[in-house]
Amino acid sequence: MVEPSNLPDVLTVEEAAAVLRISRNSAYALARQWRESDGTIGLPVIALGRNLRVPRVGLERLLTS
Repeated sequence: MVEPSNLPDVLTVEEAAAVLRISRNSAYALARQWRESDGTIGLPVIALGRNLRVPRVGLERLLTS
């Protein structure tokens, strides 16, 4: 298993899905939840143009909550 502290500062949604051991589609659905709920539920993402990225600290927070 990959330790969160060994991950890069920013991951793609696909990379985050692999860490969480969920499908790509599930990860994108959770990212959509995050954006639609103003960050109250879902997979934490930031938009960089048309690209979504998952901050490592957000992923760590999700895993410890």
